[in-house]
Amino acid sequence: MTLTAFSPPPPGADYDDLRQEVRAFLADELADFPPIKRAQSWNGFSRDFSRKLAQRGWVGMTFPKEYGGHARSALERYVVSEELLAAGAPVISHWIADRQSGPLILAKGTDDQKRRIVPRIAAGELCFCIGMSEPDSGSDLAATRTMATEVDGGFRINGTKVWTTYAHVADYMILFCRTGKSDDRHGGMSQFLVDLKATDNIQITPIIDLGGEHHFNQVVFDDTFLRSDALLGEKGEGWSQVMSELAFERSGPERFLSSFALIEELIRLLREDATEAQQAEIGRLSAHLMVLRQMSRSVAGMLNEGESPSLQAAIVKDLGALFEQDIPRLARSLVSRPAVPGGSDSYAAVLAYTELAVPSFSLRGGTREILRGIIARGLGLR
Repeated sequence: MTLTAFSPPPPGADYDDLRQEVRAFLADELADFPPIKRAQSWNGFSRDFSRKLAQRGWVGMTFPKEYGGHARSALERYVVSEELLAAGAPVISHWIADRQSGPLILAKGTDDQKRRIVPRIAAGELCFCIGMSEPDSGSDLAATRTMATEVDGGFRINGTKVWTTYAHVADYMILFCRTGKSDDRHGGMSQFLVDLKATDNIQITPIIDLGGEHHFNQVVFDDTFLRSDALLGEKGEGWSQVMSELAFERSGPERFLSSFALIEELIRLLREDATEAQQAEIGRLSAHLMVLRQMSRSVAGMLNEGESPSLQAAIVKDLGALFEQDIPRLARSLVSRPAVPGGSDSYAAVLAYTELAVPSFSLRGGTREILRGIIARGLGLR
């Protein structure tokens, strides 16, 4: 069995000046942002807020300057991401594009794709969604059935994607589908850049979550035509592209800070007169949070060095989901107060919201079963 190392981030990776600058900006921008809004974490949607971040140079931070980016390090981007999430800022409008779609286009896109799309991502103007999961296959992406059939001038797409976050407002989707047959289960896959605002024969219908909110969608492609220049990279290399994307998607601070608003509310209530037992539980919680943070920052350091730490990212995602999902249980054990949606009691409202949200934490970005299969293979256990 091969052990997987999580190296410490490089020295000087705290970037204290940048962190303080972001905190000051957020203190001003979110001064009237209530706890229940902060509890939405990175699901909060605001194009105006994303544009303001972009004006500060905090979107597209790692992109080359020739494409509207700022040529900063993955660790500097990590600092900004961490502060945004801890503050509960509404970032989903640019989050997916900045986190994985932009880097994928930069790595695999044509010159035309890069020049048309990437500067607009860096300006906070484009919202992307992820066309990976499907009915009956979910996180088992190798079971993808959506088919792209090559025709004169492009491809015809037929199939269905599901759990597609914010597809109903997104400008673009990166679509993962089959483009051919292969004896290799991971072969014959490709990805496409789909303009959702200008492409016919795409039906987007809402999936309402447990909290009654509309984040998820089902997206049906019904003989949808995509021009040849919508192909991302080479035909047939979709699997390797997706694996590199998932290293970005699974390792960031969003994998352990999605319940942070509830942690803050819990500490606020206990700060004045916590018992020794309550203090011990908060200490244990804080220790787990710090370990996850170090592991996640380690992955950011690997990405900064051009590595592809997909195994380490899967470990961060699995442990982070366990941590986040345990926060409501811990809160209920420490504070005897019912969770009530809405109302003036911010702790009760945030607890209620988080309890309805946490079941999804072990689904998004890869189900627990799929992740543990990846980890087992990576450690030589299967």
